[in-house]
Amino acid sequence: MGGMSEWIMAQRQTDALRRYLPGSPREFLTAPIRAQTYRNLVYLALAFPLGMAYFLGLVIGASFGLGLLITWIGLPILLGTLAATTKVASFEVSLAGRLVGTDAAVPSSVSEFSATDRIAFPGDGFVISVTELLTSPVIWTSVALVISKFAFGIVSFTMLVTALSVSVALLGAPLLYDASSVTIGLVGPSSSGYTTGPLVVDTLPEALVVAAFGVVVALVALNALNAAAKLQAAYTVSILRVGSGRSDDGHADSSART
Repeated sequence: MGGMSEWIMAQRQTDALRRYLPGSPREFLTAPIRAQTYRNLVYLALAFPLGMAYFLGLVIGASFGLGLLITWIGLPILLGTLAATTKVASFEVSLAGRLVGTDAAVPSSVSEFSATDRIAFPGDGFVISVTELLTSPVIWTSVALVISKFAFGIVSFTMLVTALSVSVALLGAPLLYDASSVTIGLVGPSSSGYTTGPLVVDTLPEALVVAAFGVVVALVALNALNAAAKLQAAYTVSILRVGSGRSDDGHADSSART
């Protein structure tokens, strides 16, 4: 039984991994000419500025809210900041669907979430309603998404810049190998002329070999970037499904109380 369970678990992990990898050699080779590849690249390129904006908004709003909490002004700021993360989460699911093609709608627990419907006026169950808001799974999964989006933005930016610079440097070898004014070094110290690590490319045949290697690198890079975009889009949708049932129940109870 133990061996069978391990086999089933390994099979599930393999099936999950296949969703993010090219399904066939043709899909791998046609990555540069498929429109979806460039939509995925746009999604990755947007991850860094959006993640930075989300993270700064969360940090600034939470800092002001906590700092002013003793004056009662801070509480609306803090609650508003947390509630805003649900709007960010809803936008991220829509963005993943439009660019990456994720076949998933915005979870109802997120799209129908309303902080104003959950907050009662002071003296009318105010403390209970604030407590329910702060313990809502939608709030904290949205906060987790905002923080993880910032981390993913840094990773995706690094991947994009590295893949683009290395691919262009290799593919451009036939055009640049005999240009005396060009100095390029991919690995190690650069010397006068076109270099790739310890190899100095100064003839056309060598440049063509380097460019051919660049084609392979570009194919691998594009497919890796496609996988990264799919993985982030799937994560965005899946994390917001956590606790959605509890959130909907809490929303119903809050509506009934008011």
